Amino acid sequence: MTDDTARADVNAARSLLRPAAGTMTSLGPAVRARAAALLLRQALEHGLDDFWQGVTPDMTHVRKHGILCLGPYTGRETARRCYLTWSALSTACHYRVHELPPAPTEIQSRLLEVEALLDMLDRGPTVPYAVPSPLSAPEDAAGSSATPVTPPAAVRSVPKPGPPPGRRAALPPAVGP
Repeated sequence: MTDDTARADVNAARSLLRPAAGTMTSLGPAVRARAAALLLRQALEHGLDDFWQGVTPDMTHVRKHGILCLGPYTGRETARRCYLTWSALSTACHYRVHELPPAPTEIQSRLLEVEALLDMLDRGPTVPYAVPSPLSAPEDAAGSSATPVTPPAAVRSVPKPGPPPGRRAALPPAVGP
């Protein structure tokens, strides 16, 4: 399900974190770790887009909401891991003057987590789901009408704001002499 773009991003992040022996690199370890974090977050987002494309394509347009809505489709634990990993990678991507950059070992552990999450997302929804249908469908070509939607039997009304029971409302202040 996950396209080659996500796997290519993970491989590029791996090569940034652990460059080949004898390779001269002009980037320091902190810069490479931050660039790898950006690639890993992008890979996770591609994996999420591919997952939602299989469930409902409309969810590919919203990033964070797609992560927050993941629980009913994959289970709470996978959704929690996905959100925590995405949040940690987002934090690692941002440059802040008074904070140390992410350590390459930290991003390496995130790389392993992203790979595991991409494998889980590749399996598709693990919890049975049903795509919600609209409340009232338009008439089809045969001319039959849609089933009417009935409101709930007891609609609870919300009381209007006012003084507590047993007390009278205060009179407005008098204006003028």
